[in-house]
Amino acid sequence: MQLISVADEIAIGKQAQAQIRHKTPQVKDAAVHAYVDRIGRRLAAHASNPSTHYPYSFTVADNREINAFALPGGPVWVNRGAIQAAGSESQLAAVLAHEIAHISQRHAAQQLSNELVTNLGLNLLGALLGNAGGAGAANIAARYVAGGAFLKFSRDDEQEADRVGVGIMTRAGWDAHGMIELMNTIREQQKRDPGSVETFFSNHPSPRDRAEQLARVVPKRRAGRRDSAEFQAIRARLR
Repeated sequence: MQLISVADEIAIGKQAQAQIRHKTPQVKDAAVHAYVDRIGRRLAAHASNPSTHYPYSFTVADNREINAFALPGGPVWVNRGAIQAAGSESQLAAVLAHEIAHISQRHAAQQLSNELVTNLGLNLLGALLGNAGGAGAANIAARYVAGGAFLKFSRDDEQEADRVGVGIMTRAGWDAHGMIELMNTIREQQKRDPGSVETFFSNHPSPRDRAEQLARVVPKRRAGRRDSAEFQAIRARLR
């Protein structure tokens, strides 16, 4: 049951984004932000849900952990650690495409609908959404951020985000094998530095399971962009 409209979702996301920005350190390098934003927007232009038009944005958090997350209605965050761990541009594109897919498939709206109906009931939820442009959106966003709902997608949602993300990557011109390679990178990182992937493992299915699922949907034949000198230069700047 999805009760939150796209307009409500965008309003809630804007409020949540303001709260996350206030408490999350960001990388202070304009070149890094410009590069990630450019990659993200190219991917978002190929998102597979034409009935929704989200104001996508891409922010780099100054956090060594390998992780990324999406907020309702468009904002995507990627940790510095995820960019540093990625071995190629297609692996970074895989991170962003997965998060864009969560947004385009409206996973947050479904999650919020379920959670808020359970906790508030239909009447109070309706009253809050009636004022989605102001206090209502702020109230829901506060609950959303405080409860960590943006980290609690279901296993089915995660698998769909991988499948849809593969399509986004392919249409945008990147080699979708980058998503499988990313799963292998994360598994290797767990062996070297378990603390850097602790959050990732707490809110995602295991990379081994995801790699096996992805092998069924990623074309065997490689096609598309794999890496670039620009990505390697940005990765070097983050060191």
